[in-house]
Amino acid sequence: MEMKNLKDTMLGALGIEIVELSDDQAVATMPVHSATHQPFGLLHGGASVALAETIASIGTYHFIDEETEMAVGMEINANHLRGKRDGIVTATATPLHKGRTSMVWDIRITDEEGKLVCVSRCTMAIMKKK
Repeated sequence: MEMKNLKDTMLGALGIEIVELSDDQAVATMPVHSATHQPFGLLHGGASVALAETIASIGTYHFIDEETEMAVGMEINANHLRGKRDGIVTATATPLHKGRTSMVWDIRITDEEGKLVCVSRCTMAIMKKK
């Protein structure tokens, strides 16, 4: 992936790792620890949303012309279904719509046992680089 060093972005700050990238899905993991907690010791909803938008962005990037285009978040929603105090969460994104100027992704964030922690839908805009 020809972008700036991903470790120097929010991915590095939150410990997000990309584990799979294909035409069918994109998968990333994120640790649940103090850096991703809210004040009561649970996974912060904002960290889940950052993970969801990250994997939608990476998934979109897989389909676009890296030389002339970039992917940016346009809209995201999330339902936080289960609290989590520690361990790892996994975000699996599948494309619902692959258009010329936008993509829509379904993202399911699960715990180690496959239980849903968060569900999200993210719309990505595909823009021309200047």
